[in-house]
Amino acid sequence: MRYVAGMALLALLGFSGIAGAEEAAAPAVQATVNKGDTAWMIVATVLVALMVIPGLALFYGGMVRAKNMLSILMQVFVIFSLSAILWAVYGYSVAFTEGNAFFGGFSKAFLSGITPDSMAATFSKGVYVPEYIYVAFQLTFSAITPALIIGAFAERVKFSAVLLFTVIWFSICYLPMAHMVWYWAGPDAYTDATAAEAAGATAGFLFQKGALDFAGGTVVHINAGMAGLVGCLLIGKRIGYGKEFIAPHSVTMNMIGASLLWIGWFGFNAGSNLEANGLAALVFVNTLLAAAAATLSWMVMEWLVRGKPSMLGATSGAVAGLVAITPACGWAGPMGSIALGFVVGAVCFWSVTRLKHALNYDDSLDAFGVHGVGGIVGALGTGIVASPALGGTGVWDYVANAVAEYDMLTQVTSQAWGVGVAIVWSGIASFVAFKIADVAVGLRVNEATEREGLDVTEHGETAYHI
Repeated sequence: MRYVAGMALLALLGFSGIAGAEEAAAPAVQATVNKGDTAWMIVATVLVALMVIPGLALFYGGMVRAKNMLSILMQVFVIFSLSAILWAVYGYSVAFTEGNAFFGGFSKAFLSGITPDSMAATFSKGVYVPEYIYVAFQLTFSAITPALIIGAFAERVKFSAVLLFTVIWFSICYLPMAHMVWYWAGPDAYTDATAAEAAGATAGFLFQKGALDFAGGTVVHINAGMAGLVGCLLIGKRIGYGKEFIAPHSVTMNMIGASLLWIGWFGFNAGSNLEANGLAALVFVNTLLAAAAATLSWMVMEWLVRGKPSMLGATSGAVAGLVAITPACGWAGPMGSIALGFVVGAVCFWSVTRLKHALNYDDSLDAFGVHGVGGIVGALGTGIVASPALGGTGVWDYVANAVAEYDMLTQVTSQAWGVGVAIVWSGIASFVAFKIADVAVGLRVNEATEREGLDVTEHGETAYHI
């Protein structure tokens, strides 16, 4: 059975993104919690935390100059901690309770009403996981997203401004995007066509538009990438950018960080399935292959254009591949994942070499060039690689309990809705958040502070003692 709303395939045909935690009012089958699923989700949550601390911190830290290494470590570490508290106080409730199409409510603020017996829906009828581990898993997503943003304006922003921006952006940008894309009533609500229509009406705006985002192409990567672009444009270039030699101080640290990101990404993507089953295994394989393909693609492009392949290019390619497969990992087949990886590696290489210089902006660590551009490629590409004709899984119809007829044009249109809304929402919300932080505490350090380095001037210590 198919449902069409305008030109978009309604998400009530499929499991779009991470399941909402709301329990169905009248489950069609007996709800159960499987110990294997629960154990897997605990492991996946730890893996995503590993992506941030120390993975992202070392990946970004290795790319800055030595005088700013500790500042990057500090920003990532504290953003993770700050976001965790905001998530528990009100973030989880706003993102994953019923409200309107853009925001949830405050019924679970301070994690009110959640107990060890509370359950969160998965993508299988009657199968649940403990809500506490769902809260923790989603917490790690909410923490890594603002941490990604700092790469765009590294080495020149006040620590106080980073923290204030994080609080504002988390509240007005991350939470509504998460609700729009991932909130739904859960599969048990889809008992027949009438019930499915009623359940679909309570879902997030982009869920209703049929936008597929298995693990965060729009919510995490386009969202963070756009915020980074807005930030680096508002804050301006680093002193000496384009005139002085500004090179990564430790490609070794960068490679270690990239490797931790890659390993942690298996929790990020395969954990988003919420169950330890065959589909999680497919997601795992897709994540591995897309990153490998993008590594090779970026390396070849760099070799052809610049004459030498670099370690920094290889790590950047791997991350680009991981970004692109994130929205598609639960719907692509292995060969589609490889194709997506090859495409995004080349596109992101172009974005961080030609596009950035053509438009003359200083995206310090290529947050927009890799996460923003890679997220767009992946989100749109999901509509292609999900096609069963190309080896994808198609989209599941919970009323018919079968794979629905697949219309690629319709699905790509739905994906374009997700990309467009993410770009516009993040662009506007990020501008507001940066402006408030600028008025309140000022965004940029002074010239003397920037030249000396943020480690000593902002934190009174250094990453290295020689």
